[in-house]
Amino acid sequence: MSDIAKIRAAVIGTGFIGTVHVQALRRLGVDVRGVLGSSPERGRERAREMSVPRAFDTLDDLLADENIDVVHVTTPNHAHYPQVKSILAAGKHVICEKPLAMTSAESAEMVDLAKASGKIAAVCYNIRFYPLNQQAQGMVMAGDLGDIRFVTGHYHQDWLAKPTDWNWRLESEMGGALRSVGDIGTHWVDLTSFVTGLKATSVFAELTTFLPERQKPLGPVETFTSGTGETETARIDTDDAAMILIRYENGARAVMSTSQVNMGRKNSLQWDIAGTNASAAWDSETPDHLFIGHRDAPNQTLMRDFTLMNGPGIAAATLPPGHVEGFADSFFNFFRAVYADVIAGGRQQGSTWATFEDGHYEMQFCDAVVKSASESRWVDLSEI
Repeated sequence: MSDIAKIRAAVIGTGFIGTVHVQALRRLGVDVRGVLGSSPERGRERAREMSVPRAFDTLDDLLADENIDVVHVTTPNHAHYPQVKSILAAGKHVICEKPLAMTSAESAEMVDLAKASGKIAAVCYNIRFYPLNQQAQGMVMAGDLGDIRFVTGHYHQDWLAKPTDWNWRLESEMGGALRSVGDIGTHWVDLTSFVTGLKATSVFAELTTFLPERQKPLGPVETFTSGTGETETARIDTDDAAMILIRYENGARAVMSTSQVNMGRKNSLQWDIAGTNASAAWDSETPDHLFIGHRDAPNQTLMRDFTLMNGPGIAAATLPPGHVEGFADSFFNFFRAVYADVIAGGRQQGSTWATFEDGHYEMQFCDAVVKSASESRWVDLSEI
């Protein structure tokens, strides 16, 4: 039996993303021992559908199981803070979906608890693990782009573009004060910070809610699906879209937008990073191609080909060239990296998965965005 097959995991949350976690863990060879649903009945139903051997009735039942080594948290955002605290207190490793918490005050405490526990504590910023994002980070670290000057991009989707579209993320009590920024914008912020090595010092933000009222189904609705049956009118106080200006610590600048109401944009995260020597750009909807721009030479498009990539890119690649690696593969690559550190007993040199410190930075960014939008001014992250 391989070392990774000896690790036993449980997943909290049985919706869309919880299912993705279970599938990626199985592909990796991890022993998925059980799941915890939003109710015992829901958990048992989803465990049967996913062929998982056990559905836990409560979090206490899960944490009391000495056969569980790692717990994956894929629940709505408001549950992350109390669940992660309990998991770490039980002496188990944790992988938490983003955003890490509801506020930076919560995430700061989670950072301290993770450090004190000595356990692996990762945030699920899986988009880092598309191989060409690892390639781009290696290029920046090697100086191929020169000093970073200007970063642009967006994360746009359309799954909440209609007044009849509904999901728990629309409710600030469950998802937090920010929606498009907190749900998908944090992915962009984390990814560009990872690739460039830069963190924001201040932000200027405008938030927009284009649909102040929506039709909320009276029954449950899965993520990325439409509800059926009776509805009620609900007021919306979270952002459909955002525009954000960013200042970085080295003097670089950025402009980014988020939207969950852009028709035809299913899952488009794009970044374009301009340096003094070259530029690079990537789009999540064409993930196996990396644009590399030059002033005095022909521009290039690098395909995900491990015979042409640098060390970080090769390490993250799984499939042969021309066999596209997509969304599910990014989770496989991410979990493979985290579980290697679980086996090693700690984060190893060269590990590139997002830590709780990274997750806390994204929460500081979000809190600064809220403050900036409400006060119509630049807000330093040091104010948070």
